[in-house]
Formats: sequence, C-alpha cells, structure tokens
Amino acid sequence: MSLPAEVEHRARRLALENAVAHPGGARVDPIVARLLATDPALRPSGAAVRDLVSTVVAELNGLPSSELEDRLAALGGPERTAARPSLPSTPEFADLPGASPGKVVLRLAPFPSGTLHIGHGRMLFINQLYRERYSGRILLVFDDTIGSEEKRVETEFFDLILGDCEAAGVHPDAVFYKSDRVPNFYPWAERVIAKGAAYVCRCPAELLRENRAHGVACPERAQNPGEAMDEWNKMLGNSYAVGEAVLRLKTDLQDPDPAFRDRVLFRLSDLDHPRVGTRYRVWPMLEFSWAVDDIELGITHVLRGKDLVMEDRMQRYIWDLLGIHGPSFVHWGILRVREAKVAKSKSYREIKSGEFDGWSDPRTWSLRSLDRRGITNDAVRAFILSFGMSLADVEVPAETLYAENRKRIDASTVRRAFVADPVRVEVDAWPEDLASVSLPNHPDRAELGTRVAPAGPVFHLARRDLEPRLGSEIRLKDLANIQLPAALPSAGGTLAARFTSRANQRIPRLQWVGAEGALPVDVLGIEGEHTPGLGEATLASARPGEVFQFERVGFVRVEKDWTGGSAPLRVVFGHP
Repeated sequence: MSLPAEVEHRARRLALENAVAHPGGARVDPIVARLLATDPALRPSGAAVRDLVSTVVAELNGLPSSELEDRLAALGGPERTAARPSLPSTPEFADLPGASPGKVVLRLAPFPSGTLHIGHGRMLFINQLYRERYSGRILLVFDDTIGSEEKRVETEFFDLILGDCEAAGVHPDAVFYKSDRVPNFYPWAERVIAKGAAYVCRCPAELLRENRAHGVACPERAQNPGEAMDEWNKMLGNSYAVGEAVLRLKTDLQDPDPAFRDRVLFRLSDLDHPRVGTRYRVWPMLEFSWAVDDIELGITHVLRGKDLVMEDRMQRYIWDLLGIHGPSFVHWGILRVREAKVAKSKSYREIKSGEFDGWSDPRTWSLRSLDRRGITNDAVRAFILSFGMSLADVEVPAETLYAENRKRIDASTVRRAFVADPVRVEVDAWPEDLASVSLPNHPDRAELGTRVAPAGPVFHLARRDLEPRLGSEIRLKDLANIQLPAALPSAGGTLAARFTSRANQRIPRLQWVGAEGALPVDVLGIEGEHTPGLGEATLASARPGEVFQFERVGFVRVEKDWTGGSAPLRVVFGHP
C-alpha cells in the first residue's frame, strides 16, 4: 500500500530526530507509535506505516551524526506536534434513550478484587459525562458477592476503589455493597420460583455440561413451584453442602447459545466474606443481583461494555418474567492499550508476592500507576472519551495516551539533565569562565526562566553515548566541544578528554551533568526496571510529586514519598 508523500516526509523527519537523539541508532517502534498517535487516519494502514518507517530507519542508521543533522535541517527542523491534534476530536455522544434532566441515575459496579486500571476508564468517564449532561446521579455499587478462591473480595479494595473514583473526579452520590443486600435478593428468587420458572438442580457438573450442550433437561427441572420452594428452603436451611445444589432459571433448552440454557441464579458458598463473614451461605449470581438492584436502586440507564450482553439478556428475561420494565442498556466496545498487560488477578499475585511495588506499580497500568508516572487525569479522560461509544473494539499504542498528556504538560514542564550509567570525564584545558553555565528551563518558554548549572572541568556522560563516539570530537550540549580519547577507562576510572572550542559545530551533541553537586538518581521504568544515574545539581531542590523532563530521556515524576537528604532522588518514568 502506498502512503501519501506527506506521511513519508513526516516519517523521515521523525526518524532523523530519533537518530540524532539516540546515537546508537533510530528505533522503529517509537516512530510508528508517534505517527499513528498524531494522525488517527493512518491507523488502518498500520502495517504499511511500519514498512515505511523500517525502510527509512535502515537507510539512516549508520550515517555520521553530522550528516543526520544536515538532513534534519534540510527538512525544516524538528517535528512540532503541539499544533496538530494528537487524537481524533471528541465524538458526539448520543442522548440516552428516554433520559430527562435531573432524573438520570447511573451506576458504577466494580468487583473489589483490585484497584481500577486504564481498562475501567470508559466506565468512569462515560458515566460521568452523561451524569454531567443530565445533572444526574451516580451510585457506586460494589459487586462484592462472594467471589471464588481465585478471585477473592478483600477489604482494602473498597477504600482504594472509592479513592480511585474520587481522584478521577467521579464523586459518587451514594455507595452500596451487595453483601449488605443479600437478604433483599431472596424474596425475588421466591417470586421467580412461584412463577414456575426456577428449580433447584443437583446434577453433577459433568452431567450438567453434557445436558446443556445437547439441550437435555436434568431430572429436577420437572419440579413444580411447591417442590422447587421446598428445595430452595433446604438450600437456605443448610441442608446441602457447597456444590451440591444451585437454583437455576428455566430458559429455552434449545437456545442457540448453550450458555444461556438454564443459567444459575444462586449458589452455595462457605467462603469467609470480609464484610459479612459466613452470615450467608446462599449467594446470588451477579446478573440476578443486578436484575434486583437496578430496580430497587432506581437505575435508569446501564452503561457498560458489550462483553456484558449476556448479563443484559438475563436481566431482561427476569424482568419480562415478572412483568417489570427495567432500565435501558447502552454499550461500548473494548478499548485496549497495546503495551498495557491488564489483568487484576495477575497483578494481585505479583503484588502479594512482592514482585510488584503495590497497586501503583507501573506494570499494573492502574489509574494509580498512571498518576504516579505523571499522566494527568485530564489526559486520561480526554484519551478515553476520544473513542466515543463505538461498539467496535479498538487497540491503540500507548503513544496515543502519551501524546495527550504531552500536550498538557510539555509547555509548563522544566527541563533537567540526567545521565544513566555515568562515566566520569575530566577535560584538560577547560576555560575557567565555564565553571558554570546558565541554561533555559524550557527551550521554547522564556517565561519559565533559567537555572545555573555547574559545568567543567569534570563531567559525567552516559556510557551508551560515549562508546560509539570514542576518538571523536563531540559537543557537550549547549556548552562547548571536547576531543574524546580512543578508549574508555577501566571500571571506576576517569576518562581524560581535551577542550577544543566553544564554536557550535555540527558534531554529535551529548547530554552531560557537571560533577559538582551531581545528584544520584534512581529512575523507575514502565516495566519495573530501575535505572541508576546522576542528575544535575539543581535537582537537589526537587519537590515530591514534581514533574520534570529529563532531556533526551522523557518526562519523569518525583516519588510522592521522597524525603530528600542523602538518599537518591527517586523518580518514575512517565513517557518520552
């Protein structure tokens, strides 16, 4: 597939920028992600974009840095995306069916087995959008039915999830717990039984699966309402052990979807619930509990993912059976961030084992982890809402979110110098008047002022920048030119270089940190890796929670619990 010339021009410019910023060579993935994030129309042609970028990168890698910079200058300078829309404009959200201002009641229904992650963003922000449109109400109703051995309800998650909602700017009007409402569900079960529409099933699991697959009724399905009520009372009276009996809804045994044939309404459990202990042994399945709660709590519209259409069907079936008109259902498709490996159960295991650093570990992709990385709630909301209510599943690169955040923080974020895996460099014949230098806090925002950074004659440079430049003349970025020796010193040694000139020549530019006052820094990466290095002396005044852009690295946020002193400055990498 051929792409427009303008796309090739942008790809070439981005590749040149990337190659200049990374002396080891341009990288394909960040360039592709940037193109797709800043021009959504290219997303259907993702494979062609990757082929184009791969070709351009192969052509550029290996060229001298001076030629790379000349080519970049010939293209008109660096790529500027601030004026370009980083996301499609927020689509219109259709009015809710039958909605009236002041009368809309919505619900959030998280299962408390972990904190909220980016995949819950649509639940939060779409419900909030409609709440604002209709001056409505949002109820936070914890789906804390008994769970399972693999998916346990835990007390800590109630407060954590409520905190996630509040931090996202979604303030519930009321909070409910299904575990408090278990007795409310029993009369509804009896109404269904009285209709002759439910029975207590004691089939072994293997027999049940075979019967359902073939549309065959189990023996207990013939129970009349009186017999079914007796069996139900036995369930309530502890006459059956866990796994021996369930209450089933009578649906069409020839239904095209075998999963809808005689679904379970209630089951038995002896698990200890963190809020109600072992007070109840008979627990509703979620879809039955919602058939009840959506009526009793006055929900007018249920907004949720299309993966829950089975729950819709069950609720409507029960309402129709009982002659009840329930709320409307509105759905959206699945939104995935390509780099986000989201799984609460997996994160739970890794947090409990100590492998992950709590629920704010960047690998969880929780809302807490995004905040820890300096990705603003406003950016997350705009990112989520940009995809509207389409039923189509969408997968986008993380750069799409990063572009939205960059648009919000770039102009106000000061720059600072940092080098990873530093090598000490002592420069011979260094001018005495270059012991310090005044540097802008932002290359394009004079109003953000300047800072004075200690300079030579001793510096720290990143090993990965030095190794391909040994024996060459290089420029210390925004400062002066030096001649490097042909080999690195032995471990822990000092590299001896020589001052050459102040002229701003077209030679490789390397990031540096003056040795005087250099501050140890630990960078926590997106994959949980720690990168030690040194930052410029001015970082000693950093404040907990402050966001910086480490030049030629990316945006970072100072850990909120960093206390300063002799400990390394701890920051979390946000994004390029």
